[in-house]
Amino acid sequence: MAEEKLVSREIHLKQRPVGMPTENDFQLVKVTVPDLKDGEFLVRNVWMSVDPYMRGRMREIRSYISPFQIGKPLEGGCVGQIIKSNSDQFKVGDYVLGNLGWREYWISDGSRSEVTKIDSNNAPLQWYLGILGLTGLTAYVGLLKIAQLADNSNSTVFVSSAAGAVGSIACQIAKINGCRVIGSAGSQEKIKWLLDQARIDHAFNYKEVGENNISAELGKSCPDGIDIYFDNVGGKHLEAAIDNMKTFGRIVLCGMISQYNLSSTPTGPSNIFLAVPNRLKLQGFIVRDHYDMLNEFYDEISKWIGEGKMKWRETVIEGIENAPKAFLALFKGENIGKMLVKVGF
Repeated sequence: MAEEKLVSREIHLKQRPVGMPTENDFQLVKVTVPDLKDGEFLVRNVWMSVDPYMRGRMREIRSYISPFQIGKPLEGGCVGQIIKSNSDQFKVGDYVLGNLGWREYWISDGSRSEVTKIDSNNAPLQWYLGILGLTGLTAYVGLLKIAQLADNSNSTVFVSSAAGAVGSIACQIAKINGCRVIGSAGSQEKIKWLLDQARIDHAFNYKEVGENNISAELGKSCPDGIDIYFDNVGGKHLEAAIDNMKTFGRIVLCGMISQYNLSSTPTGPSNIFLAVPNRLKLQGFIVRDHYDMLNEFYDEISKWIGEGKMKWRETVIEGIENAPKAFLALFKGENIGKMLVKVGF
């Protein structure tokens, strides 16, 4: 009697979103998992990540990474367990970190660099998608390399979307390095977490302040100016930061979530002319260009976690069918820390 074929559920891009995506832009599809070839192994996903950068891949535009294809499954960070294997290097029971999220099962031969074995005894599996993964590395690279933050620098650092996945880690790395840290977030619950848990020096609710008053708020909380701005938002936050930067200040352009869903081309910061007299440095970066820092990052972040210097929050939504809801929730500010989908057990 033939073995019953395994069926996997996955999320496809149904159509390219215009403006803010909706659940109608996605489709839950069932596919039959093919048989394994020699050297291949089958992974059952346990956790997957949804991230704001994925919105850019839903556009048919040239970028640093290819766009998602209509009628095909989306991709993203995931952690899963090998349940079948024809490979000598990857065994049944091993946990792996990969980039084939948005689905329940996937097959690999291990040749892609994105597939890495992880030790489930070192930390919770989902941490490899967050504080121990590219999320943490992004914050680390942005501050230590792009902003050239020095130990005990006594710098003033402003972080937007400070209670988000990257922002919350950036805040704490800056504190560990002796900085005064100010953060913006969109709810009082997030403000409380930033002050009580991340223990930054000042936080404000930009929705209560009003986008047109962010500059004045920064003027009050940073009367001597800002040395480093870690930008996750763009738009009015970026303008406000430029208004308040010190001479030779550094602006790290990590993300611009306020502009990802605009249906027309946004205007640039109206005060960008200030970058010249104030000799500001504005630099964007992509974390994949800095994998040479992975070992250094892992050693440092592991030490800080062991010393109790890092606090970490996750927002978890269960079920592959709810992955689009989790993704859309990012743009509504419904997450504190890392947004994750628990795919299986």
